[in-house]
Amino acid sequence: MFLSSVEKPTQGLEDAFVLLELGEEADDQSVCEEVVDTLETVETQLTTLEFNRMLGGPQDGANAIVHINAGAGGTESLDWAGMLYRMYLRFVDRKEWKATVIDEQDGDEAGYKSVTFSVEGDFAYGLLKAENGIHRLVRISPFDAGARRHTTFASLAVYPEIEDDIDIDILDSELKVDTYRAGGAGGQHVNKTDSAVRITHIPTGIVVQCQNERSQTKNRSIAMKVLKSRLYDLEQQKRNEEASALRAEKKDISFGSQIRSYVLHPYRMAKDHRTGLEIGNVDRVLDGDLDEFIEAFLLQSTDKSAGATSPAA
Repeated sequence: MFLSSVEKPTQGLEDAFVLLELGEEADDQSVCEEVVDTLETVETQLTTLEFNRMLGGPQDGANAIVHINAGAGGTESLDWAGMLYRMYLRFVDRKEWKATVIDEQDGDEAGYKSVTFSVEGDFAYGLLKAENGIHRLVRISPFDAGARRHTTFASLAVYPEIEDDIDIDILDSELKVDTYRAGGAGGQHVNKTDSAVRITHIPTGIVVQCQNERSQTKNRSIAMKVLKSRLYDLEQQKRNEEASALRAEKKDISFGSQIRSYVLHPYRMAKDHRTGLEIGNVDRVLDGDLDEFIEAFLLQSTDKSAGATSPAA
């Protein structure tokens, strides 16, 4: 099937050349429109091939679970986590995907301490995995009475949502389950009962929680789904010696480990430190227009992977 899809654009180019030659011999300008249509079809086929090349991982087509965590920096970092949350929700809207909140830990004055949400859509994990890592914001802080410039950080971790048919062995004896009263979204009805669930996987120390649903049973089911995804991701990293999304999450949320900087002062620019891509319209980026960054990273990763597996000349 892949060979066939590669042959299609090649055949299309050959057809375009033949049409041009026939048109030139017959001095027939009408073939130009047909040549343009053929080349547009070839371009579409090549775009599809490139997309399939970038997103050929075993879980790239899966839904995603996204976790945002504020770094050091007090209210400024909490607000930055909230800005990132808004940015990714806008990105999800642009893709016409669906986002569902799993857990929110509000900041004391602004923003969030942490947010976890699921994203349902075609290749959601394959695209969002490019955003794994530390994100850095530089701006004049609205929380600083002296109007000084601040640098703050927040981390983003993305996991594939694991289907039920993938076997992840989790023993009840390895779990510590706590229930508590939910806060935030859900209103007073949620807060009347201990509906929120926190699960600790003792062997790995992974902690997941869910308070979005009113039912403790539903919250536990969602939390177990998140845990399953994280354990699957952890196992994949154990088999992979290269730097990964999970390692990026484990880095200190501080200077020097960021994958991208968003500068609002003294100039305005968003720069990805992995690919070197810079975009001057940082407001557009913060409004969820992330396609250029994601495509540049995926292309770079695919090319590096292809180079690493190519036989030496």
